[in-house]
Amino acid sequence: MWHNRNVWIVLSGEFIAGLGLWTSIIANLEFMQRLVPSDFVKSLILFAGLFAGVLFGPLAGRIIDTHRKKTVLLYAGIGRLASLGFMFVALATDSIAWMVVFMIVLQIAAAFYFPALQAVLPIIVPERQLIALNGAQMNAATLSRILGTALAGIMLTVMSLTGLYLITAFAYAFLVAATFFLHTREEEEGLLQPPAAEEQIAVKPGAKEPGGFKEMLPLLKGMPVVVALLMLAVIPTLFIGGFNLMVIGVSELQHDATIKGILYAAEGTSFILGAFVVKRLSSEGSLLPRMLLFALLIATAHLSLFFGGSKPLSIMSFALFGFGAGCFFPLLSAYFQKEVPREYHGRFFSFRNMLDRVLTQVVLLSTGFFLDTIGLRWMSVVFGSISLLLLVVSARFAGRIAGKPKSVAEG
Repeated sequence: MWHNRNVWIVLSGEFIAGLGLWTSIIANLEFMQRLVPSDFVKSLILFAGLFAGVLFGPLAGRIIDTHRKKTVLLYAGIGRLASLGFMFVALATDSIAWMVVFMIVLQIAAAFYFPALQAVLPIIVPERQLIALNGAQMNAATLSRILGTALAGIMLTVMSLTGLYLITAFAYAFLVAATFFLHTREEEEGLLQPPAAEEQIAVKPGAKEPGGFKEMLPLLKGMPVVVALLMLAVIPTLFIGGFNLMVIGVSELQHDATIKGILYAAEGTSFILGAFVVKRLSSEGSLLPRMLLFALLIATAHLSLFFGGSKPLSIMSFALFGFGAGCFFPLLSAYFQKEVPREYHGRFFSFRNMLDRVLTQVVLLSTGFFLDTIGLRWMSVVFGSISLLLLVVSARFAGRIAGKPKSVAEG
């Protein structure tokens, strides 16, 4: 895998763009903290961009399935770069409205970019390397998050927000340039063509091109393990959706601004560790029990934030979440990439991305509301309890599935 040029292009692009992304996220939080006092209003601002991304999910899925993934990645990267123009206007005018426009354009571009990235990985490496590649890709993203947040915190003391967003612009430009050098089998085998009607699942007989998300329903009915994993994927999203606001909440609870960087570092380092060891942990046996175990670790991490006033325990909570998520997500992505038919990848990953965004919006708004009303400690009990309930429901659902799912790591 490491001799594959495409792998290095994807990983280097992910790392550099990630540095820019997390630099801009820290800058976004700083900009909002200056102008917006309420956590709930902050969550509404973040909600606007995510909602726009959801609206474009169905269109993104159809385009990804009928066009070269490289082309979609290129245009999405250009869209991310162009969105920064609106943020520079927001900085010049101290306008939250222009920041909302920036986040809307950015999330629309992301609605195309991330499903296309998931769809392109199976066509640049063999199936047996998917877990390793997904783990490496997530580690690159996580390492960029650790370094990006740390460097952004340092740079805030010596440069303006405009300077931080300029760094983001250079990072996004590098991503676009790197994508130009990506060479996939689509260009050699003509995989961009829509699948023949007889090769499609019989949803719309005689259809000449992929339809919309309605075709996902019969696909999911025939793949109960995929449904169970989609249910389990809700659990880490309950933590991720309010991640930044929870970091701020822990910082305020402990009256310590420095804890923010420590929490990001603890979570990110543990995520890298989890993604590094997950292939060995899943080398044999059924996949679903391991996913249930990793989901349980994440639920426990959420519940343990009840003790967020303690620095050691709060660090442990974020580290436990990082390890559980680092194990969970590479297996989840690799399973979907292998088991879902390739002609459905664009629509399936857009469908999944849309579900994640809808849930993230709900979690984001709920986190802001609960932080303003019941506080971080009791909010963690509420979300942690929901996670445990989802875990039990998913386990019972999985128990009714006939046979045992084959692990993607087999072979």
